Amino acid sequence: MGYTILSKETLAPGITRFEIEAPLIARKALPGQFVIIRVTEKGERIPLTIVDTDPERGSLSIVVLEAGRTTKLLSSLEPGQTLLNCVGPLGRPTEINLYGEVACVGGGVGVACLYPVVRGLKQAGNKILTVIGARTAQLLIFEQELRRWSDELLVSTDDGSRGHKGLVHELLKRALEEGRRPNLVYAVGPVLMMKAIAEVTKPYQIKTLASLNPIMVDGTGMCGSCRVEVGGRMRFACVDGPEFDAHQVDFDLLLKRNQRYLEEEKLSATLHG
Repeated sequence: MGYTILSKETLAPGITRFEIEAPLIARKALPGQFVIIRVTEKGERIPLTIVDTDPERGSLSIVVLEAGRTTKLLSSLEPGQTLLNCVGPLGRPTEINLYGEVACVGGGVGVACLYPVVRGLKQAGNKILTVIGARTAQLLIFEQELRRWSDELLVSTDDGSRGHKGLVHELLKRALEEGRRPNLVYAVGPVLMMKAIAEVTKPYQIKTLASLNPIMVDGTGMCGSCRVEVGGRMRFACVDGPEFDAHQVDFDLLLKRNQRYLEEEKLSATLHG
């Protein structure tokens, strides 16, 4: 039957937001969960975080970064066209509780993934410090949406074109050095960013969650492609996560596993453009 694209919005160069008709998923999805999408019969399956839902409209929103053949194909689609599959909601939802003060940190396209979590935590009564970053100001996304649900929002860019010149973990480190003590830190973004956040918070013994992004295939715990090592144990991000105790995650192993298909991805890009 397919899943119809209802709307499309370019957020930044190479970053697109889609609203997709998926009423059953829209009614059930919670912050932190994701869908697995397949564009065509012979295409690969890719996991994408559910950024927002509209149960009355029967739709969900995803944000796509053009990184490989499949995401480029997906980004080329227009409203009215359809996706072959959209499976979800998958993964364990974020535990939305009243913690007190929560620092939520996002980098790159992970900033979009941060949005439903920040909104949910704020609606639960928490004080929210949000820290977001991107390589340049042109690539910053969801700033206004996050500002609405944050008590304070800090911005960094690698090149200094907006906000702090540097990385998001530097802003969090500065806040902690100045005496801020959030009851929880939540991080989502590039692996090295999440590793840096964990290293910043560990000396302070602040509970820190990282939403991991390993390669996935089926999304139901059958293939083992998304396995990660947490506290010396093998876990599946698709069914046990995607959120884990960041102080227990083997980020170096995750980084290596995420690079295992680089040659095949390069070959696909060469053969298919």
